Amino acid sequence: MKYRTAIKRSGAVILLLLPFLLPACAMGKSSSGGQQSMMGLSANRPVVDLRPACAMGKSSSGGQQLMMGLSANRPVVDLRPACAMGEKRFDFNAQCQEAYQDIIQLKLDAGQKILDAEKKRDPDNLIPLFLENYIDFFILFFNEDPAEYQARKGMLDQRIRWMNEGPESSPFYLFTHSLIHFQWAAIKIKFGDNWDAGWEFRRSFLQSKESMKKFPSFMPAQMLSGAMEVVAGTIPDGYKWLSSLLGIKGNIKGGMDRLNNVLTSDDATSHWFRKEATFYYLYLKFYIENKHEDVFAYIRVHNLDIKNNYLFSYLAANLAINDQRAAYAEQVMRQRSRDGGYLAMPVWDLEMGYVLICHQSPDAHVYLERFVNTFKGRFYVKDALQKLSWYYYLNGDMTRAAQCRTQILAKGGSEADADKQAVKEAKSGKWPDKVLLKARLLCDGGYYGEALQSLQGRGSGDFQTPEDKCEFAYRLGRIYDGLGRGNEAISAYLTAIKTGENLKEYFAARAALQAGYIYEQQGDKTAAVDYFQKCLSLKDHDYKNSLDQKAKAGIERCK
Repeated sequence: MKYRTAIKRSGAVILLLLPFLLPACAMGKSSSGGQQSMMGLSANRPVVDLRPACAMGKSSSGGQQLMMGLSANRPVVDLRPACAMGEKRFDFNAQCQEAYQDIIQLKLDAGQKILDAEKKRDPDNLIPLFLENYIDFFILFFNEDPAEYQARKGMLDQRIRWMNEGPESSPFYLFTHSLIHFQWAAIKIKFGDNWDAGWEFRRSFLQSKESMKKFPSFMPAQMLSGAMEVVAGTIPDGYKWLSSLLGIKGNIKGGMDRLNNVLTSDDATSHWFRKEATFYYLYLKFYIENKHEDVFAYIRVHNLDIKNNYLFSYLAANLAINDQRAAYAEQVMRQRSRDGGYLAMPVWDLEMGYVLICHQSPDAHVYLERFVNTFKGRFYVKDALQKLSWYYYLNGDMTRAAQCRTQILAKGGSEADADKQAVKEAKSGKWPDKVLLKARLLCDGGYYGEALQSLQGRGSGDFQTPEDKCEFAYRLGRIYDGLGRGNEAISAYLTAIKTGENLKEYFAARAALQAGYIYEQQGDKTAAVDYFQKCLSLKDHDYKNSLDQKAKAGIERCK
């Protein structure tokens, strides 16, 4: 029973991974530069040979010439499909690359059409079956439709059986297994199957480790292993016994180094996976390394296609919202391509609703209501209803505000910290102070000047409850922090910690975390660790899981 509970609770570990759980697959066509880079490898490093040794049963002289050019003492990782007709193989050919390019942009129907044609043309190629898992993943992860889940969940075992038919000598053998389990771990968390999700993640992690041992030069394996290693390195101490039990051990620096290696390598497979690795890299750099400015600079300098690639559009908008850049997030969403063929996702309405309510825009409720009415999943429904209740509350419509609160208790799930906090507020029967709520929304959107002005002339004595007094200090700290006034921010944060460390609200813990960030930026790692530890020491407050993860990541960075 204890072991079963451990595996079920491992779902909580996977919840830490949700921002990063997106598919890893190859894209782009190999170039002549691939041969040059392989010829320049050191003699003791395995070489990956990607060229087909056959075309429907005919051998390729080009492949033989490449093999002949390698020194005898250099091991070769052969990715060439099997020559015999009827043998299953992993052939990531031009058609599969084209299909993946559509899929990674969330043009799923276009990608599926190419895969259907490729399966008919070459039924022995396992890559199309592998790529179809990404289609299932995107549909289920973003839209959380229970009917779709019931219809598609049986494909997990079927795809693993198909992958089992491939040659174990191919690096794609372990990689496809690991990636499929990884994606289904995230899917099962979304649908509340925490027990199964724990097992799926463990399988993925261990298969990824084995893949790295057998094929250390295979860049897709480095990408997936690096991403998981980074996130596993931030598992809070309270879950360390669980990660040890499951054989999961991480390292932030080591994992980021692997991802960076994929992004900077000239190896052909790294070019295939460049966009996917970029997605992992930016999310981890944002959430784990806390280098927000570097992330948006990367998007700008590398000219990521945030207009036509909806996955990159989502990345840019979502990270902007979480970095108090509401205006930029709104710009990204409004400027994305309006061409047909993209996966329809209610999450766009949720994100736009978040952005618009920060400035109390009159049409913010339109997007939030549409999300609540069209989304069939569990995550962030309660949070959206809370924001909707605030909209009506601030506009003086208490009837609709109360209706939204009633729905918070009836709709959606409570797995996410934001949803838990929404339930807590709804059950309290109390409404937020309007002055503090307006300041919070403006601050959340990055409108710091307006937020500071809204609190002008106010002091802690203007608020009656200990919770409001603590929030006032915390809000001032966040505003000063956003304005770059670090010393004033720390002073306000210290007041919030002192007045709120025995409260169940998150203000004191978040104030400690933010103070740690400031000291980290100033180069005072000792003080930074002290405040990160303070954040971890505070118990039984809102958002504890996510704040603890961020504090743990901060401590790891300061070592």
